[in-house]
Amino acid sequence: MNNIENFKLALGSIRANLLRSMLTLMIIAVGITCLVGILTAIDSILFSMSNNFNKLGANSFNIKPLSETLNVTDKGKKKKNADPVNFNQAMSFKETYSYSTSKVSVDAFGSNNAEIKYASYKTNPNVRVVGIDENYINTSSYELESGRNFTASEVMSTGNKVILGSEIVDMLFSKKAEKAIGRIVIINSNRFLVVGTLKSKGSSTGGSNDRRVFITLYNAKTLYGYSDKNYNVTVSVANSSDLDNAISHAIGVMRNVRKLKIADTNDFEIQKSDGILNQLKSMTTSLRWGTIIIALLTLLGASIGLMNIMLVSVTERTREIGIRKALGATRRNIRFQFLIEAIIICLIGGIAGIFLGILMGFGVSLLVGGQFLIPWNWMALGFTMCIVVGLISGLIPAIKASRLDPIEALRYE
Repeated sequence: MNNIENFKLALGSIRANLLRSMLTLMIIAVGITCLVGILTAIDSILFSMSNNFNKLGANSFNIKPLSETLNVTDKGKKKKNADPVNFNQAMSFKETYSYSTSKVSVDAFGSNNAEIKYASYKTNPNVRVVGIDENYINTSSYELESGRNFTASEVMSTGNKVILGSEIVDMLFSKKAEKAIGRIVIINSNRFLVVGTLKSKGSSTGGSNDRRVFITLYNAKTLYGYSDKNYNVTVSVANSSDLDNAISHAIGVMRNVRKLKIADTNDFEIQKSDGILNQLKSMTTSLRWGTIIIALLTLLGASIGLMNIMLVSVTERTREIGIRKALGATRRNIRFQFLIEAIIICLIGGIAGIFLGILMGFGVSLLVGGQFLIPWNWMALGFTMCIVVGLISGLIPAIKASRLDPIEALRYE
């Protein structure tokens, strides 16, 4: 009796006991649906959130003066507060730092109470003015609505050019971004040429990201500079996997820029933007394990039910087993026949469960606006678990069937 015959006999037995097989198959399908569906939904949601966080700057980090209290006593002496990152240090870091495809931007706060005027329109005196370089738009995840970004030569000039946030465009140009390009606006009595407008970015802990105007960095230094002014340095990398290496490299460069000795501790700190995303990944890891455990418990119940069906099947087919043994079937043939039957039931249930799980994951992805991913890993896990359940459920009935005495089996009524 070869494997093909065993396979045919297994399918025939499943058809002969279709209702019982279908009920067990459905329990297995439910377990695999939960496993594949929920894990697929989690992966799709996490992938989409990761992309959204990347657009919001999750693949970036800031370098700032150490914000912890430094004026504590150290052997009876007081430490001085950390010096700000001045203009020369920030620009030196930007010119020196080079890691893969990373980008470095430098920006500086100008004013928090500016009033912007155009013709007879004007804003409230609560607009933030920020001095930026040519990389700031990208590292801060702003997007141009119309016009252009600053050029590198414009950044280091005192030319009065400005990029407007979307809220300013709404106030002064009736939400028509194209109309603003090439116009002259007045910022606290200074005339500026509008070269670009930005898409809406929403609000953050620092207030509205859209109620801002951006001028060139050197111009901000000239108009709003003072001796101990701090300049923000932001580094953006293409892939989040490169973030830690990029930070290590940045620390070494900044130590050289700040002229710190080997024994000196860092007087600056790194602020990563991916903290929330890492927390979400940690939470989804626990959720994944919870899903796997629930699916395993469901499959455990299915395996007990399948084992019961197989034991009943052995009893019902005792005479059939005796005939096969009388015709030359070995214990191995009988054992393999029942094992393959249990595995086929599990695999059919698994295929149905994987199909339903993919549909479930796809539905959840559409519902939350996520990006659907084909769950190859979870499909492989589902198939593997089906085979394991089939082996466990069919092993005891298969051994029992293979040990039947052929003479006693032939006498069974």
